[in-house]
Amino acid sequence: MGTSLPLPKYHQIYLVLREQLQEGRFDQDGLPGEHALADQFDVARITIRKAMEMLVADGLVSRRPGLGTWPLRGASAAHTAPAANAPQKAHLTGLLENIVNMGLRTSVQVLDSTLVFAPPTVAESLRIPPGTPVHKSLRVRSTEAGPLSHITTYVPQAVADFTREDLEREPLLMLLEAAGVEFGGATQTISARLADAQVARHLDVSVGSALLAVTRVVRDVNDRPVQLLQGLYRPDRYQYQLQLSRVGSIDAKVWVSEELSAQFH
Repeated sequence: MGTSLPLPKYHQIYLVLREQLQEGRFDQDGLPGEHALADQFDVARITIRKAMEMLVADGLVSRRPGLGTWPLRGASAAHTAPAANAPQKAHLTGLLENIVNMGLRTSVQVLDSTLVFAPPTVAESLRIPPGTPVHKSLRVRSTEAGPLSHITTYVPQAVADFTREDLEREPLLMLLEAAGVEFGGATQTISARLADAQVARHLDVSVGSALLAVTRVVRDVNDRPVQLLQGLYRPDRYQYQLQLSRVGSIDAKVWVSEELSAQFH
C-alpha cells in the first residue's frame, strides 16, 4: 500500500474507512465488498476482513450475510455532533481575503461539478432541509511544486447558480460575490485526516498519509450559510499562520486571534 505510517495495513485501512463512515459516505449504498476494497487498497482479502472486524467491534458497521456491510445509525453523527466539552470554534478575521488570494495564486482542476440533493450532514451545516438542491464540486488545487489540496464544496442552488466552466475560470468565492452574496464571515475547523485511495491519487501521496483537514462554513451578512467546504491539504506544502494577542485584565488575560494567513509552496 506504500505508506510510511508504523501501523499494520489492516489498521491503516480501518482508520481510512472509519473516517469515510464518519463523513456519511456509505449511508446510501453501504460499504463496498471485500473484493472491491482489496483491489482499492491493493491488499489481500484477509487484510480487509481484519479491518472490517475492527469496525464491527467499534459498533460502526453491521455485516449482514447476503446483504453486505452497512453503517450503523449514529456512525456519522458521532463525528459531526460537537462534544459537550468541545472547544469553541474560532471566527477568523481576514480569512476570506486570504482564501481568495490563494485561489488566484494557484491553479485548479475541476474533477466534478454536479447538482445533488443535500445529505443530512451537509444540510445541517448549511441550515437547509435535507434534500435541498446544492451544487457539489470536487477540485484539486496545485502550485508549481505540485498538488496542494483536494476540495469538496457545497453551495445551495438558491444562493448561486454556476457551471463547471465558471469554476475553472474563477475562485468560488468570487463567483458567489458576482451572484450578489455579501460575505459576513466564516467559521473554520482544522484537524487531521488520513488519505484514502482516491485522495491519495489526486494529491500524489501514499494511502494513509496524514493530511490537514479543513471544514469551513462561509456566511453572508445575514448569518446565512452560503458555502460548506471540506478540504484536505498536504501539510508539506501548506500551513496556517495565526497571529495572537493578549487581551483582558492582568488577572484574566486571554489569547485572541487577529489574523490568519496561509503559506504554501
